[in-house]
Amino acid sequence: MVRLGFIIGFIALLGALLSGLAAYRVHDQELALDRIALARAIDVHASLVQDRLTERELLARVASGLFRTPSVIKPNMLEPLRSAIYAFKTDFVVAGWIARLKPNELTAAQAAIGGAGFPNPKIRTFDDKPINPAEITQPIDVLLDLEPRSDETKALPGRSYDQDQVRSAMLTRARLEKRSVASDPIPLLRGNGPVGVIVAAPVIPEGATEPAGFVTFSYELASLMLTNDDMSLFSVALRDPRKEGGELVANDQGIVSTRMTTADGPTPSATRTVSFGGRDWQLGYYAKTNSARRAEQTAIIVAAIGFAITAMVCGLFGYVAYNNLRLSREIQVRIGFERRLTAVIDELNHRVKNILAVIQSIVTRTLRHGSDIDVARELLIGRIHAMSNVVSLLSESQWQGVKLKGLFEARAIPHADRIAVTGPDIAVSARAAQSLSLLFFELASHSDEGLSLVGKHPHITASWTVTGEGAGEVFHFRWEELNTSEATRRPDSDFGLILLDRVAPEALGGTAKRYFTDASYVYELTAPMETVVDMTERDRTDKISAPVRPAR
Repeated sequence: MVRLGFIIGFIALLGALLSGLAAYRVHDQELALDRIALARAIDVHASLVQDRLTERELLARVASGLFRTPSVIKPNMLEPLRSAIYAFKTDFVVAGWIARLKPNELTAAQAAIGGAGFPNPKIRTFDDKPINPAEITQPIDVLLDLEPRSDETKALPGRSYDQDQVRSAMLTRARLEKRSVASDPIPLLRGNGPVGVIVAAPVIPEGATEPAGFVTFSYELASLMLTNDDMSLFSVALRDPRKEGGELVANDQGIVSTRMTTADGPTPSATRTVSFGGRDWQLGYYAKTNSARRAEQTAIIVAAIGFAITAMVCGLFGYVAYNNLRLSREIQVRIGFERRLTAVIDELNHRVKNILAVIQSIVTRTLRHGSDIDVARELLIGRIHAMSNVVSLLSESQWQGVKLKGLFEARAIPHADRIAVTGPDIAVSARAAQSLSLLFFELASHSDEGLSLVGKHPHITASWTVTGEGAGEVFHFRWEELNTSEATRRPDSDFGLILLDRVAPEALGGTAKRYFTDASYVYELTAPMETVVDMTERDRTDKISAPVRPAR
């Protein structure tokens, strides 16, 4: 009996020790998993919010760059930009054109507002109080046009925002700093309207030092913050820049309210800072569940089970050991997955930033050197279509490269039906594909669109060969437009010349030359194959796309 009691006591003690150890391990592991999941979800959310804000600010800058101020005050100023701004994003509440008017321009502005069909063309304050033009001695900012037009928004043109503290401060800063600026949170459209922010981009005419006005976009705050539903791990609050200790929160219906933080109130689990409109915004993240309490409850349950089944200590020990091993492997898999996901996001950010930089360069150079806005618009749309085509091809191949012949599809370049393509079926890298796609578009878009000297359309041949072996392989590309002369071919644009002579060769580490023969126009490009087919880029893509395997 003594021996049995000793064995039972030993089993009971061993069961208690094992149960306590299991409870301790489960507590730490549950707490670690919850913290990792919450931190990762917060980082992903903050990154998405920053990307969303960057897109909205880019829209304002592009719209102000495309805007052309007339020599006289005209209605419907946003008409030429309507298709462009809706093509980018359609979640803005209202887009507006705020002109900076001199005192002698107020009468003409009233006539223009009335002629555009707005019901109240009188120049007035932001709260609809009339303004006597004779009393104005300094330029004022007046809303002249907006999109979209509805019964609610049509009453807004004619308002001056010089006495509106929030909008006036935003426009003054945008005018002085000559860049896009965001306002403080403010009710949109009306006093009890949805809370949001306004971003204003100054429109500075060529050769001028002061802006002629501002292109503005208003956004609801709830959509910018990407507020979460009931299934999310946290709730999001925006620190109110208007008052110390204030926060702006949005419910599931997108209704924004203000609350004040207190010293004894809940504190955010984490804070993140995002940039928008030339200022920093701080987001506070509040966890919806108490990770420590849940981990303690889980540990108590495990301990209770262990104390209740002391007679089966061996089975309990095996179960705990197996459970610990499973949990450890899950943690390792999750950590590996988090690292892989971080690498994928970093790679995606790198590629997206590269594409955005190329598009920004295309837009800037096309509009800077386009003497005819119609020609510049066609070239801009075509160049962006060329970039879109190559990105689609890269996405279809999981960024493993693009078949060179696929860059000559009719959806990517003009006159594709007149191009005879010959050459080995090689797959070029993502970087080379982007440069070659723009290069082919520039060559095709400037080919002769009329009749040549012999009364025929030019016949185009695009061919390439690969010479050499091993590390000495060289890529040779030749473009020839037959039945074309220097007198009949449309001259290349400044951007096209830079792309043909410098950008494309330098991107591929090669050289290029162009010249006219007696009956054709020729462009030749030579580059080493190791830059055309970038194996390091392909290896990096294979690495981050490989499945995550649990550690052994």
